[in-house]
Amino acid sequence: MFPGHFETLTDLDQALQAPRRGKKECKNESVTSAGPGRPRKQQPSRPGATARDEILDAAAELFTTHGYANTSTRSIADAVGIRQSSLYHHFGTKDDILEELLAGTVSGGLAFARRVFTESADKELPPGSRLHAVALYDGMQLCNARWNLGVLYNLPEARAERFSTFRDDRKELRNLYQRLGAELPESSWTNDVTQAGELAFRLVESLVSLRADGLATTASPHQTADAGIVLCGLAQSLPAIRVHSAALISSLA
Repeated sequence: MFPGHFETLTDLDQALQAPRRGKKECKNESVTSAGPGRPRKQQPSRPGATARDEILDAAAELFTTHGYANTSTRSIADAVGIRQSSLYHHFGTKDDILEELLAGTVSGGLAFARRVFTESADKELPPGSRLHAVALYDGMQLCNARWNLGVLYNLPEARAERFSTFRDDRKELRNLYQRLGAELPESSWTNDVTQAGELAFRLVESLVSLRADGLATTASPHQTADAGIVLCGLAQSLPAIRVHSAALISSLA
């Protein structure tokens, strides 16, 4: 996009890959059964500390590779190595699984955006630093996830009423992008500064399509966050914005 302005923040990538706030790493070595009365057909082969985690991982793979409509609960259970009846111990329906997976695509980015908006409001930062941090962190969440779950956004099923919480969370995240974009000075690109945040939000979500086409790289989230800043006329301030963006992620993520 704008190669002269972009650079890969490898140290930041590594920091974000590390477990935060006491979260456990996804390890599977010690999991040998699905719990009392729920025997496995085989030794566990998926990441996850619990059978529930493994079910979500299997469903994520099948939903994104074979399609939601073409995936049955039996095929999910088979992919985990448990009986179908055992799957129903954790999830009552296939929609319950989809609901949790959809929620997971926005929960991390939304929680971080909330913290940036509320906890860094009194900091003197170059304009665009907070928007860049949210876009970069959100983009990394989409690109670094084990499966490209953003492709599920366009499912007809995702528009059902039962998934309204997911849609509300995505709407709140979009609104925070817009409010952070409103902090930017007007530029020749647009005289409506709320559109700066909307632009950044749309650029980040384009990573889903980029990943689906096999074109996403470790640099893609950085390039996307940078592009939003450059397109809003702040290319000259980009080096300083990157530094403060990285500091926000390190302190608030």
